[in-house]
Amino acid sequence: MKRIGSAWIPLMLLLGACVPAATPTPERIVETRVVEKPVEKTVEVTKVIPTLTVIGPWAGAEMDQFVPVLKAAKQKLGLQIRYRIYRAEDLAKVLPPQFEAKQAPGDVIFMWEWWIRENKDHAVDLTDLWQKEAGAFVLQPTPVDGRIYAVPYVLWVKPGFWYKKSFFQKHNLQPPTTWEEFLALLDKIAAIPGIKKPIITGDGVGWPVGDIAEHFLIAFGGPALQQDLIAGKVKFTDPKIRAIFAERLVPLLGKYFSDPVEWTQAIDLWWNEEYGLFFMGNWLTGMVKDPNDLGVFPLPGTRGVVGGTDWAFIPKYSEHVEAAKQLIAFMISKEGMVLRAQQGGKLASRKDVSPEVYPPADRALAEALAKVEQPTVPDLDDAVGGKWQSLFWDQMKLLWVRPQMLDNVLRRLDAEFPAR
Repeated sequence: MKRIGSAWIPLMLLLGACVPAATPTPERIVETRVVEKPVEKTVEVTKVIPTLTVIGPWAGAEMDQFVPVLKAAKQKLGLQIRYRIYRAEDLAKVLPPQFEAKQAPGDVIFMWEWWIRENKDHAVDLTDLWQKEAGAFVLQPTPVDGRIYAVPYVLWVKPGFWYKKSFFQKHNLQPPTTWEEFLALLDKIAAIPGIKKPIITGDGVGWPVGDIAEHFLIAFGGPALQQDLIAGKVKFTDPKIRAIFAERLVPLLGKYFSDPVEWTQAIDLWWNEEYGLFFMGNWLTGMVKDPNDLGVFPLPGTRGVVGGTDWAFIPKYSEHVEAAKQLIAFMISKEGMVLRAQQGGKLASRKDVSPEVYPPADRALAEALAKVEQPTVPDLDDAVGGKWQSLFWDQMKLLWVRPQMLDNVLRRLDAEFPAR
């Protein structure tokens, strides 16, 4: 807490004067009055500036891009703000016991939307706040009983395979326009001296390999197939799903894709030209030495790419709910969104933010996505959520190192898919 405005006003005591009575006569009666003036008191005025804790998944360069937004909010709203890093996977374990104790580790927390919906009893109703901005947004939250408990922030997309323009120029390579050209490109990269594999596989808890699998499903099955998988209308053992894995993805594993490497370490290995291509989300633009040297292409024929956002909510147990609402309102406003877009690494989720505000690499991506039929196809594992999400990650990691287990993997994904 910080005290301000606590100067003391000097005490002043003003007493009324008593006028003595004159001797009365029949002709003249003098009335005596006692006049009392109020006593002025000095009161100490203390203004408390709330200190908000914001919890998000962004570290390193991504955090550096987010911090300017918090600094601007601090100045505009007169708040103290501190930022803490927690991945959503960790928050899923940390938050439930905190909520049971009527406590929360933060005032504004970024989390999966499905998780917030499932835990709405612990979240503040943000319906009124959201309705003021809803019309400007690309993504819309999912209501629960007509109420909104989570609001979207900036967009991330997973557009395809990134490459260094300088690397392609040096080796006379071109982005492919057909599947056959894609395979030929991989063969050309594999033949370059010093290249370990044409594509480096990012890893972590499993989402990077899951992202690649989803890109193949959308490229060869279409955006509608991805949505049918999410809805449970199509099984993973369906022949058309199996064919995409068996005929398109699995033959590339081991031959063209590297073994999984922790994804932030993979960035350096790829940038040092030990590998030619790297599949990752657009936050990569803020994590390389020269984003202007970045190029990206989707699998040829792709009509949609996975896009999504990080969702903000306020726990009911925050001591500063109203201040937290002010902070969220600033972050999703046009002013706040333009400021975040100017930092790079993410795209604005508002339709009224011009591509001109982006750094060059992000601007090129925004303009390219404008030509894609569906630039924000739902993320499969995020949309399904729950225990199945981590199962999907684990099974994709298994597939990467043991491609012969494909049928077992697909059956497991079906067997444990949540009932709809």
